[in-house]
Amino acid sequence: MDLYIQNSIPFDFSGQNLIDKSPAIDNVFDIKFANTIAKLESYNKHLYRPNTYLHKWWARRCGSTFRLILKHLVENPALRDYYLPGGLEGKIILDPMMGGGTTLHEAVRMGANVIGIDIDPIPVLQAKATLSHIPFKDIIDAFNKFYNSLCSNLAHYFITNCPACSQKSEIQFILYGLKRSCSCKSAIFADSIILRYESDGTTTKICPYCHDIYKDEICNCGQTTSGIIILEKSVTSCPDCGQAFCEDYEIPFYSRYTPLAVCGFCQEHGQFFKKPSALDMEKINISNTNRPDFNSGSDDFFKINSGPKSDDLIRRKIFSYLDLFSSRQLIYLQNAIDLLSDIDPLIKLNLALLVSTSLEFNCMLCGYKGGSRLRPGAVRHTFSHHAYSFPYTALENNMLFPGKTSGTLQSLFNARIRRGREWAVRPKERMPGKAKPKTVFLDGEIDAGTEVKTYKALNKGIRQFFIIQGSSASINIKSNFVDFIVTDPPYFDSVQYSDLAAFFRVWLHMFLPENADWDYDAAASAVEHNDNGHYGEILGSIFKECSRVLKKEGRLVFTFHHWNPKGWAALTIALKNAGFFLVNRYAVHSENPISVHIANLKSLKDDAILVLTLLQSESIPKWKIPKTIDKTNSQRFCEDCASILGWMLSSDMNEESIKDKWNELLKTA
Repeated sequence: MDLYIQNSIPFDFSGQNLIDKSPAIDNVFDIKFANTIAKLESYNKHLYRPNTYLHKWWARRCGSTFRLILKHLVENPALRDYYLPGGLEGKIILDPMMGGGTTLHEAVRMGANVIGIDIDPIPVLQAKATLSHIPFKDIIDAFNKFYNSLCSNLAHYFITNCPACSQKSEIQFILYGLKRSCSCKSAIFADSIILRYESDGTTTKICPYCHDIYKDEICNCGQTTSGIIILEKSVTSCPDCGQAFCEDYEIPFYSRYTPLAVCGFCQEHGQFFKKPSALDMEKINISNTNRPDFNSGSDDFFKINSGPKSDDLIRRKIFSYLDLFSSRQLIYLQNAIDLLSDIDPLIKLNLALLVSTSLEFNCMLCGYKGGSRLRPGAVRHTFSHHAYSFPYTALENNMLFPGKTSGTLQSLFNARIRRGREWAVRPKERMPGKAKPKTVFLDGEIDAGTEVKTYKALNKGIRQFFIIQGSSASINIKSNFVDFIVTDPPYFDSVQYSDLAAFFRVWLHMFLPENADWDYDAAASAVEHNDNGHYGEILGSIFKECSRVLKKEGRLVFTFHHWNPKGWAALTIALKNAGFFLVNRYAVHSENPISVHIANLKSLKDDAILVLTLLQSESIPKWKIPKTIDKTNSQRFCEDCASILGWMLSSDMNEESIKDKWNELLKTA
């Protein structure tokens, strides 16, 4: 990719009155440019903003969109260019629902002081880690020491023999099949008996009868079996007795799988697949004998609580998060906890988050996708579908494998910390071109700052951040304090990310017991429940508090989209009760259309950007209800709904009338 240092200004702000203090975003926003850069980023967000992706979080917006929003809040027209550094020095930006921290990172880069609030500990810990400066050498040295100690303690669990030369080789991963039974037999189920399509045209398979790994069209065993047959997942009932095959819910989840294939790497012969040997089974048995019990002082510490997503675990009689991990994976976690117990607090925070996020690739909910013709890597990570899914072919990763494999500790360190820290000290953007995008380094910007412990410290200096864990319905800062509020509220019926995040929280609690409030009130989250008006009630209390802390000439800017009239009604009522009016609205691209989460769904691929003020004046547009609402066009639909929102905020409608009108407009559109 070409490198380019931007010197010219692509947007013409010369006509902006320098005396007029109203933000440029009130009147102008380059939607075409916003769509172009958002489409580039939406396919690989983690590559465009690597420093914000240390730990798993969901529903992240495009950083480029929020940078452009913030650039349109810059007072000096000469500094509003997207590719020029800075512009928000002296400003205080609040994100009351910070989630992945996009607003904070983009604002800090531009020199602002920021306040970030979230009720969940994970966004709070991640923001503190990724916004803090650590000398690069210090984090590298600490990781290498940590990794080498893990290898010394655990490498022997992941040694096998090469089938070609019998030399000791490192295990890359092990594939497991799900044990099920009917009334007359037991069977092992796999997603497919195909393990890999080779580049030479051959296919590596596992024999359903003798379980050998072979590349010929027919295994030499003669298709006779004296053991348990392997069946593909499409087989649901027994051809002999006619009964359905059932999983044994009375044994721990990790024990419901049995090893099928070992993938290893030989220094002489390269990658190989083989049938598990006696040595391989011995390693598994030893690890089971040494399986940690994690004495946490509470019998309920690892208990899976009921929730919209975790109920999928409970229905399969999985009651403890410990049961989602193999014994080797738990030994890895126990060693990591011990090794990180007494190191520099900020480095410990970063490495604890790294180990925690690695669990998405290192538990028995991971599937295998290496059998695809496209060979898109081996590991299908736990939350690839934003939910718990239960593979027939489970994959146990070797988290210490040094080669190129998804989800290993080294690969994640390089992607999440090394690349992120390198990017943070010299951020770069893409500039669309006729052929391919150019890389533009923004010399003078850094994606790091200084943490302060009180909001009063934000009145001076630049790139300072104040992180609060708690509900934004009650913010402990004085009134009329922040210049702008820029956020991305949770959607009305969004995936229950707080429930999914419990998978990580139990381990971060073990690593960092004193770093967060682990007994927080999840009911104060706007998306913990959205029935009986809970979403609107919580959102309303947050916006009321936003109206208190926002300077009267400030702006509340956020992104939103939804098909559901209930979502728009809840948003309208929350904003109206808080005293906000719509100044302007724009619709920009937000979602990658091939995202697993939205593929084959009737999903909006655009966000409405809503610009709101507390000042009711003649400058507020006379919003009108569109004659028709176009549900066939994502961008037009978002614009139309935003216009309706503006009309309602300026009206004297009561809550019931707002609900009825939204229902009428969107149900009949």
